[in-house]
Amino acid sequence: MGFLEEFIKKESSSGVLLIFVTILALMLKNSMFSEYYSAFLRTPVEIRFADLHIAKPLLLWINDGLMAIFFLLIGLEVKREFLEGQLSTPSQLALPGIAAIGGMVVPACLYILINNGDATAMRGWAIPTATDIAFALGVLALLGKRVPLSLKVFLMALAIIDDLGAIVIIALFYTVELSTMSIVIAATALAILISMNILGVTKKAAYIIVGVILWVSVLKSGVHATLAGVALAFTIPLKSKTKEGEIFSLSKEMEHDLHYWVAFFILPMFAFVNAGVDLRNVSLEQMTTGVPLGIMAGLFLGKQIGVFGFTWVAIKLGLAKLPDRSTWLQLYGVAILTGIGFTMSLFVDSLAFTDGNLYKQADKLAVLIASFSAGLAGYAVLRIARYDKE
Repeated sequence: MGFLEEFIKKESSSGVLLIFVTILALMLKNSMFSEYYSAFLRTPVEIRFADLHIAKPLLLWINDGLMAIFFLLIGLEVKREFLEGQLSTPSQLALPGIAAIGGMVVPACLYILINNGDATAMRGWAIPTATDIAFALGVLALLGKRVPLSLKVFLMALAIIDDLGAIVIIALFYTVELSTMSIVIAATALAILISMNILGVTKKAAYIIVGVILWVSVLKSGVHATLAGVALAFTIPLKSKTKEGEIFSLSKEMEHDLHYWVAFFILPMFAFVNAGVDLRNVSLEQMTTGVPLGIMAGLFLGKQIGVFGFTWVAIKLGLAKLPDRSTWLQLYGVAILTGIGFTMSLFVDSLAFTDGNLYKQADKLAVLIASFSAGLAGYAVLRIARYDKE
């Protein structure tokens, strides 16, 4: 359990940092420094190399570039867990897999029910389907040994499957008009990466160089650039041999190298640039209708109903069993915590509504309110739940 405990510790610490940068962003956006904060987000950044030209404001470099590295890490984690980790056998996969399906289907249905008939609003149906693993594990960390490790592993596995679902959703539903030339270049880069894996290439730099080409071509193709990170992750070998015949894992090495950068720089930076909501322009009436209401209902109610409801049915039918040393009330508390969408929900929101002022940022505020509420409610339930001290 050493790797899992290390993973959980990193994610928990990152969750605390995310809370801090979110509060800082809100304070800056709603103070005399608001214009400076907005100007920082609009900072132009350009890269030119021969005919290649990429020009974006800093906000999009973070959302398209740094988040591609985040999804590279997610891809590495998914690959490891499915091949040799907590999701490598049907019995291990059953409960978090069923819970993740419930946690995506029910929130989406609630959102659609509330926003049915509004074509623009319907683009946001996937916003409440996400779970922020760092924030959720951060809340669990505050409870210490009151929560058994089995439930922390359950939440981690659920969130990983949730992230995999988000990857599929982004690929299928948030792709714009495609560029044939860029798609061909991306496919060629991907084929080279797969060939490198088959041929036993173990040089990290080789994968990174071809991975950068893949990212640029995907960025120009119309498919969201973060998917390049996932594709790259799946081609990096999990087991390799050195010239001396020693077994090592390039995938795990890269995962270890990236984890601190993602947990303590990339995700906090993403939260800082996306969580700055101008509260002065949002009314109570806005928050109780349409998109904001759908997001809050989906995250706070849909997530806990879907996760707990699907797991209850699965356990009662004998398809899975309750995590070791845990109770139904503890499982319900963890189900509530899955409503902490935060960074993942904000990311999907940025894809669904490219005009950040379409709903006067009420959509982003809805994500923050629902995530904060789910965190408090989940903590309260787990705090009062009976726990096994042994």
